[in-house]
Amino acid sequence: MKLNLVTQIFISFILAIILGGVFGSSVDFLKPLGDLFLRLIKFIIVPLILSTLVVGVASSSDPKQLGRIGIKTISYYLGTTAIAIIIGLAVAFMLSPGKGVDIPTANLEVPAAAAAEPQSPITTLLNIVPENPFAAMAAGNILQVIFFALFIGLAITFVGEKAQPVYRFFEGFAEVMYRITGIVMKFAPIGILGLLAPIIGQYGLSVLLPLIKVVLAVYIACVLHAIIVYSTAVKVWGGVGPVRFFKGIFPAALVAFSTASSAGTLPVTIRNVNENLGVPNKISSFVLPLGATINMDGTAIYQGVAVVFIAQFYGLDLTLMQLTTVVLTTVLASIGTAGVPGAGMIMLAMVLASVNMPLEGIALIAGIDRVLDMMRTTVNIVGDASAAVVVAGTEKVEDQELGVDSELVAAKQ
Repeated sequence: MKLNLVTQIFISFILAIILGGVFGSSVDFLKPLGDLFLRLIKFIIVPLILSTLVVGVASSSDPKQLGRIGIKTISYYLGTTAIAIIIGLAVAFMLSPGKGVDIPTANLEVPAAAAAEPQSPITTLLNIVPENPFAAMAAGNILQVIFFALFIGLAITFVGEKAQPVYRFFEGFAEVMYRITGIVMKFAPIGILGLLAPIIGQYGLSVLLPLIKVVLAVYIACVLHAIIVYSTAVKVWGGVGPVRFFKGIFPAALVAFSTASSAGTLPVTIRNVNENLGVPNKISSFVLPLGATINMDGTAIYQGVAVVFIAQFYGLDLTLMQLTTVVLTTVLASIGTAGVPGAGMIMLAMVLASVNMPLEGIALIAGIDRVLDMMRTTVNIVGDASAAVVVAGTEKVEDQELGVDSELVAAKQ
């Protein structure tokens, strides 16, 4: 009996946990398999985003509809991020992860990623516009690639008939990328085994036990956010049942948990949202790449828990004004640090600085950052998928025009 991809990924996931727990760091010989899978994923990200986003924008003959989709998407991402940070703070206060923790602080150093100078909002906005779009693609700068693709798609729409050869090229290119994505995904079970087993082998109980409450707080808050916020959103505005939604996005969630990369999971997220949740390409090709760069619900939860943990560890009391500042800074920073390596660390540095808390506190949880990053990335991509479902639902995808698109998507798959 041939197992489907979801079952294969799940079996690989469980096997990785067992091998990592039993053999410890000696299971590192599997790491090249994970590295190969990551390289394959990175190999398809930029051309997939470029081709699908150009086709998605150009296929919309109504620029007003595209603007409406953009406003809904960004509003949803910022709104859910604000809710996420509040949930993170609430769970952290209930569990009190920083009380009674005994960690020597003499030799702690702030991680390099957190010590990096945060960019100003104006610099961040300017950096979205590429000076050289081909250099942006070569460097894998997702926001700049999105900007370039949006303009090509809009220009195709404005030019009209003369630009149809360009549209057909990108349409065919997108089909090629869908097929390549399908081939790459066949290696997902092996890749997840190679990614996850060494991590489990490296991070034993010795590093987790002193900070177990931090891990629990982040994981519990992430699960609550997904169950409460995403379930409600996809049901009320997307018309999709929560069970169907989580089942449909489950393969992408496992890949996100293993890779700890929203951008790296993007091809799988697009495939799951199109195939399993019936979201048209014209919506998913815009909402998902944008979400992979600016939607950070899981990271926002981490910020809330980390701030409370650091405050309690140093015996500091957080005022209502400081908590409000934490919420606002996290929401704004989710865009300001988009696409930056170590974004979680940089965001935490910005948040701590905004409420005058010691940056040295970041070093306290640096050792378990990867364990936390796996869960927050999972929530990030599930949030991206929920946004696609919600936007599709509010755009009335059941009407005749979008219904045809959905059938085409189903036929392709």
